[in-house]
Amino acid sequence: MSPAFDTLLVANRGEIACRVMRTARHMGLRTVAVYSDADADARHVREADEAVRIGPAAAQSSYLDIHAVIAAAQRTGAGAVHPGYGFLSENGDFVAALAEAGITFVGPPASAIAAMGNKSAAKARMHDAGVPLVPGYHDADQNDALLEREAERIGYPVLLKASAGGGGKGMRVVESAEDFQAALDGCRRESRAAFGDDRMLIEKYLTQPRHVEVQVFCDTQGQGVYLFERDCSVQRRHQKVLEEAPAPGMTDSLRREMGEAAVRAAREIGYVGAGTVEFLLDADGSFYFMEMNTRLQVEHPVTEMITGQDLVEWQLLVAMGEPLPLAQQDLNISGHSFEARLYAEDPAQDFLPATGTLHRFALDLDGAGLATTQVRLDSGVASGDRVSMHYDPMLAKLIVHGDERQQALATLNRALAALDIQGVTTNRDFLQRLATHPAFAAAELDTRFIEHHHADLFAPRHYTAEDYATAALVSLHQLGREQQSHSPWDRHDGFRLNSDNTIRIALSDPTRRDDDDALVTMEGRQSAPGEAWQLHVGDTTLAGSLHPIEGDAVAVTLDGHRRRLQARLVDGGEIVMVDPRRETRLFWRRLDAIDHGRQEAESTLTAPMHGTVVTLLVAPGERVEKGMALMVMEAMKMEHTLTAPADGQVESFHFQAGDTVGQGDVLLEFAAVGNSGE
Repeated sequence: MSPAFDTLLVANRGEIACRVMRTARHMGLRTVAVYSDADADARHVREADEAVRIGPAAAQSSYLDIHAVIAAAQRTGAGAVHPGYGFLSENGDFVAALAEAGITFVGPPASAIAAMGNKSAAKARMHDAGVPLVPGYHDADQNDALLEREAERIGYPVLLKASAGGGGKGMRVVESAEDFQAALDGCRRESRAAFGDDRMLIEKYLTQPRHVEVQVFCDTQGQGVYLFERDCSVQRRHQKVLEEAPAPGMTDSLRREMGEAAVRAAREIGYVGAGTVEFLLDADGSFYFMEMNTRLQVEHPVTEMITGQDLVEWQLLVAMGEPLPLAQQDLNISGHSFEARLYAEDPAQDFLPATGTLHRFALDLDGAGLATTQVRLDSGVASGDRVSMHYDPMLAKLIVHGDERQQALATLNRALAALDIQGVTTNRDFLQRLATHPAFAAAELDTRFIEHHHADLFAPRHYTAEDYATAALVSLHQLGREQQSHSPWDRHDGFRLNSDNTIRIALSDPTRRDDDDALVTMEGRQSAPGEAWQLHVGDTTLAGSLHPIEGDAVAVTLDGHRRRLQARLVDGGEIVMVDPRRETRLFWRRLDAIDHGRQEAESTLTAPMHGTVVTLLVAPGERVEKGMALMVMEAMKMEHTLTAPADGQVESFHFQAGDTVGQGDVLLEFAAVGNSGE
């Protein structure tokens, strides 16, 4: 069959726009992006064959402007529009307007969107279709006293939900009758503000349910299938954080029962295309319909990984009028998959969204020892991109696959460690803490997982002598690597041929500025890189060495214990070390110049960190004694005084007050007089 269209406009931005265009190009379609002023140079714009500006930064005036999107489609000759998720993806007026303009909507008909858009009406239709429902109240009468009586009938705790809502807005758990009226008032305010509609429904609140959803697909010939289920129980504020497929602990009979119920739900409303039917799964195996999302889900890649199917390709084929590529009996589950949502946000600050420039955004699979068949990164950003305040802070989705759950989980943790993100705060470390938590590894899942394990997930980090020793070795290695010198005489990592070297490094936790610095003293006679140092951390002495591997990976050995980790030096004198269990971030600085003993006196002074020169304390030509203050630098709002490495004379300064310097920059020329230590 000839395609009904050859040009696809993607009415979205970020990772989903890039992901849809990837499949469209594979199918031979021309791709069109739309963008706001804030996204003029965004990745989805750069990757499209054409792009059209549709308005200013505010979503209401750009990505939610139906007329602007349709005008862009008409201008570029796009025969179809893919909405992605969010924005206009579940807007019936948009679907109707596209139909009037003769443009294909890659999604369900407006009637199906409307049927599921009102949660109360949807519950009634699902009841008629024989889909199990959570005990609750979904009727039109919204009298406060009636709602309170219904809550008493259902039994506390209950869940108040905005009838027209989604995304956790207008939703609250009510534990007792005393709390009901205040919760109702709050939900109505939120619902009016978010949706212009304050009608509420009430459901029995299950105390330890799992959120299990079923991927369904229907074509225009009346055929429908389910592509199995996903567990999306790990959530914060009713928004998903980690997803996996298939759901742990599912029996074949329960999977079939839930899948068939989901297909019945889709057929009840005349559904076409990709949709997701969401259920609450109770501990006893009972499941209850929550809602249906009439679009492609954020977490669709885990379904693709276990089925080997491209769901966007299925969407486009169905939109062209073709039948579903496979029947139910032809679909199978292969292995296990996880998806982690990577956000620009600070979990330590109540997940406050973060903005800024991504100085680096990369996935070092070689360094992690992973294959491209195991890991997929769906991203809407690249190195150098600006993270704006105007849109959802999700940067990317990291998706992994393994033969079984534990293997896939191990791959997820290695892949999270291999992500190199610099310039913007993200939730990567929080994702690692979730994925390595014993309860998650044991698949002890429910929708309050983060709440139940909050103390573990947000516990302050306590560093060991091994952590500090590792950071000291990594900091010197990374500094030498950045300088890229091929001569041992140009290095600033402590290497001196046949000489005893002593280096002192101070390390501090960037999240706990009130703590005292940890001091690491490194001693060694290095005739070649990679040989052992003696590292003294408090009362602990360790023999340590570091060897580079592939990419950003290094191997650090301490007292015979070798560990592989990703190691990076970032702006401001911060060292980042990540292994499959955790992320470690420490500020580091050299406390003094290298003491070369009797063999040699230092003739230069180098910057121990990135920072700004505050003041010069001596003049060129002035004679000084070892330890005398020469200049003051400022880094991370702290001042650091640099001292003379030996008795001698300051010949010249390379920087003046107010200048910015990089770690390892030569600050001044120094002529030693006599040998230090004599």
